Amino acid sequence: MWLQSILETIGNTPLIQLHKITKDIPGTVLAKVDYFNPGNSIKDRMALKMVQVAEAEGKLKPGGTIIECTSGNTGMGLALSAIAKGYKCIFTTTDKQSKEKIDILKAMGAEVIVCPTNVTPDDPQSYYSVARKLAAEIPNSYFFNQYDNLANRLAHYETTGPEIWNQTEGKITHLICTAGTGGTITGTAKYLKEKNPAIKVWAVDPVGSLLTHYFETGNIDMSYVKPYIAEGFGEDFVPANYDMSVIDHFEQVADKEGALMTRRLAKEEGLFCGYSAGSCMQGLWQLKDRLSISDVSVCIFHDHGSRYVGKIYNDEWMQSKGFL
Repeated sequence: MWLQSILETIGNTPLIQLHKITKDIPGTVLAKVDYFNPGNSIKDRMALKMVQVAEAEGKLKPGGTIIECTSGNTGMGLALSAIAKGYKCIFTTTDKQSKEKIDILKAMGAEVIVCPTNVTPDDPQSYYSVARKLAAEIPNSYFFNQYDNLANRLAHYETTGPEIWNQTEGKITHLICTAGTGGTITGTAKYLKEKNPAIKVWAVDPVGSLLTHYFETGNIDMSYVKPYIAEGFGEDFVPANYDMSVIDHFEQVADKEGALMTRRLAKEEGLFCGYSAGSCMQGLWQLKDRLSISDVSVCIFHDHGSRYVGKIYNDEWMQSKGFL
């Protein structure tokens, strides 16, 4: 039986055991490889869910315009839904995102507006502010705001969590996931902890993000916010999708170590992943002394390496950052 649209291929991604790169890590290490989604990232899941919820609530109407601020992957997921359902797309992004991401969004028919990275979220030039302004000005449009849109984490509670539980036959002991909007880690963790409260959830954060300090203290201290190169995770504010009660630990990973580990995943495991996958793997490696031989750790690998060919998979770029 054939499928009715590309949207029906979202989810049910493989769980793959890692071997070479994990030889010094106790227990079994599995990768939830979500670049097998049609848009090559885990964000396809929440993009579709956000569209479905917006349609049901009457916020997104026929012929309307989808507006979102995105580091690239959520935009791709929304673009797929827009194509299948007949919407227009306008995305704002930051100037630190790879050229590949911007070109892919344009190839999918979206209009892309590039905004400066190093401004505060409430600055009029920030990609958050520009998206809000566009939504206020354009008739029949809707700003999805993936950071505070709780359909984001609902998608992972309904799909990612159950998939991991079933694929591990309930044997998972640790979930490791990079932390960005909070939807993936919170939704997945909430489902898994309902099944087994003993499961440990470890969030991986880039050095320069404020999320780790907020998790540890409950305080938002902007002095902890520094520029970082990693894309797609880490924040300079705390999105509404977070429920810190389902997260057990935050681990910070430096840009260089995350990038080098991403390249190792390709060479040693044949997994051509994005920056966050390498950072996730590096976070687990830093925490390996907390694991035992009987543990089953699941790392979420969010997106595909094609988004980063001009960056972490490019020797000249890596050398320019002092990573090689």
